[in-house]
Amino acid sequence: MSDVLRHYIDGAWAEPADSTTADIVNPATGETTGRLALGSEADVDSAVAAARRAFVSYSQLSVAERVELLQKIAAEYERRADDMAAAVTADIGTPLFLARLSADAAVGSIRELVEILPEYAFEERRGGYTVRKEPIGVCGLIPPWNYPALQMTEKVVPALAAGCTTVLKPAEIAPYSAQVFAEILHAAGVPQGAFNMVVGKGSVAGSALTKHPDVDMISFTGSTAVGIQIQKDAADTVKRVTQELGGKSAHIILPDADIQTAVATAVQGVMGNSGQTCVAPTRTLIPRSRRDELVGAITAAVEAVTVGDPQTQVFMGPVSSERQWQTVQRYIQAGIDEGATLATGGLGQPEDVKGGWFARPTVFADVTNDMTIAREEIFGPVMSLITYDTVDEAVDIANDSPYGLMAYVSGADQEQVRDVAARVRAGQVLLNGAQLDLTAPFGGYKQSGNGRIWGVAGLEENLEVKAVVG
Repeated sequence: MSDVLRHYIDGAWAEPADSTTADIVNPATGETTGRLALGSEADVDSAVAAARRAFVSYSQLSVAERVELLQKIAAEYERRADDMAAAVTADIGTPLFLARLSADAAVGSIRELVEILPEYAFEERRGGYTVRKEPIGVCGLIPPWNYPALQMTEKVVPALAAGCTTVLKPAEIAPYSAQVFAEILHAAGVPQGAFNMVVGKGSVAGSALTKHPDVDMISFTGSTAVGIQIQKDAADTVKRVTQELGGKSAHIILPDADIQTAVATAVQGVMGNSGQTCVAPTRTLIPRSRRDELVGAITAAVEAVTVGDPQTQVFMGPVSSERQWQTVQRYIQAGIDEGATLATGGLGQPEDVKGGWFARPTVFADVTNDMTIAREEIFGPVMSLITYDTVDEAVDIANDSPYGLMAYVSGADQEQVRDVAARVRAGQVLLNGAQLDLTAPFGGYKQSGNGRIWGVAGLEENLEVKAVVG
């Protein structure tokens, strides 16, 4: 890996307006691997102007032309999937196998849009009027860093599919992934100005994009605190804001659940990507009648998690940065201080790992839902086990959260499983080890955000509704 010192504006690589840079650090080693340009307000102005000019012609492309473009993007992405996976691993320390899975998922999400687009009713006659679905305009897109291959794709490609033009502000700690992504779109022949990218800090380039009067929509994924500020910044220009924010997902293990399936869901969901997953089931709700059995099974499974060099065959690599590592340590200390039972893991690094920002896979038992580790999103490999007495109490605990992004239910009685799923206040519920479906609407209740991504729902976020009467 090397330096990332140019933006992508108006169909070409562009020199930044000034020479300010930051170090790019490999989280698995702590070593500096390059320099990143820090985009300025002037760079954002140039990118938005290019997108605004391009919208005039790009928005008029036929559905067939947009489908053809998406097919070219998918083909080029597939060709570069190994490069994208390597970039993700270099950026944030995701194990190579998981980075490749996320790149493959990104390709799959594009191919789903290729299937959806020709069947979508962009114009529909209803009685005495016609309803038209038209591209909203210039979309400012701000993805997070934790799954960059998929999350850049899930913002940019649906916007292009809808006929919008785009300005991407990728996460500053995932610059290599952003570089590969821009190269893919360039090689696929995205029309000049339809896709633009400004690299740098969210507090500067992201803020300038959010406030820009010529941006029609902002799509942001990240923390709730930043999402609140983005909504405030966007309010002055009354632009649409769609957001996927924080999560503190509950996994309700019902008394009749199959232990093997439930434990696999719990452990893989939390420990995958070092816990840096917004939908991770970090609150695992277990019946008191099976408390000892489940604590023992989950602890054993977590202790079997392999941690180490993400270029090797391990399940878990480092967390993304020193800052994130310190955050995880503070939360582990809070769990200890507030009286939760430390079942495994704890402070510091795994004993057999040297260098980098590796955290210990950690499980707390006897957690109560008012503890800090049960209330706040940690974004690290820390699992809280909360005991309940009745299913009604479990549902109440699951809903007693400011967040509502994802929930999980494990149980043998399918009628009860679906009843519990219907009562949980979350934007998506996974039953008995089900995997994410990239065509199903995805987004949050409460402080987990607004709007939806993926499939038809993701396409529609980028459209305006016009009624033509007569």
